[in-house]
Amino acid sequence: MLAEPLLHFPALQCPANQRVESMKPTLLVLIHLNDASRASVAAAYDVIYAPDPDSRAEAVAAHGATVRAVLTNGTTGLTPAEVDRLPKLELISALGAGYENLPLDHARARNIVLVNGAGTNDNCVADHAFALLLAVVRDVPQLDQATREGAWRDTLPMRPNVSGKRLGILGLGNIGQKMARRGAGFDMELGYHNRKPREGESMRYFESVTALAQWCDFLLIATPGGPGTKHLVDKAVLDALGPDGFVVNVSRGSVVDTEALAAALRAGTIAGAGLDVYEGEPHLPASLLELRNLVVTPHVGGRSPEAITASVQNFIANATRHFAGEPVLTPI
Repeated sequence: MLAEPLLHFPALQCPANQRVESMKPTLLVLIHLNDASRASVAAAYDVIYAPDPDSRAEAVAAHGATVRAVLTNGTTGLTPAEVDRLPKLELISALGAGYENLPLDHARARNIVLVNGAGTNDNCVADHAFALLLAVVRDVPQLDQATREGAWRDTLPMRPNVSGKRLGILGLGNIGQKMARRGAGFDMELGYHNRKPREGESMRYFESVTALAQWCDFLLIATPGGPGTKHLVDKAVLDALGPDGFVVNVSRGSVVDTEALAAALRAGTIAGAGLDVYEGEPHLPASLLELRNLVVTPHVGGRSPEAITASVQNFIANATRHFAGEPVLTPI
């Protein structure tokens, strides 16, 4: 796919005697936005649209002196060096919930406000996690292919139930809680692991990821990315999950050790996996390409028309409040 060109949506020209403060703030957008989202943002901001590496570098060089806000996401991020080239920067926003590649300490040292899209795509991600879980446990992609090739059920292996099993959730934040609600609808026994137990939570808590994996049939990953969770799901966790266990990751690819997962899937150490995220995005690791007991999607768990609209509106609300001198809604 050809990279999108740098696009500049200028503010309306003002009469010479109009106050400068009434001009739109300059916003640097570093992620892809659809036309409707871009138009919504451009109604209030002078948008510099730079969703690919080349236009990004050009935008920082050409417009860095005027940029007052940046819209990015946790994967695309913003570097400390780029922040240093944006002397008027006041606001950095991650469109979704993740913010692992934002320079938090560097920004805070300059009193730059940091926000994210917490809560805007939780339902979409939780839905997608269960779509992956159902697809891999019930072998939906393989059954679809076999049916198209003329196979009938008597020649195909039976697959286990999803209902009534033990569901382990790694990361009981907003998305993890939505997963738990869906699991309850499937009559599942629920357990979770966080860095510490959630106050007032009745769901069973496990002190370690390994203990959770040893207990559950299905391990759903909804923990944040970043150095603190890199390869949190490793060989030991996969061994604990066992040959009848399944893992689904809709958080960040870095949370799962790719080579350990590939080895476990090849050897039958675990039964299967569903991944919406993976290390080396956008390129699927070669070690995963030929695995039959794996269902993959291209990091679309948080993407739906409803979720994107809510995320963009959340950004606009945060930015409007910030530039009006009011507290933001979803600070990091």
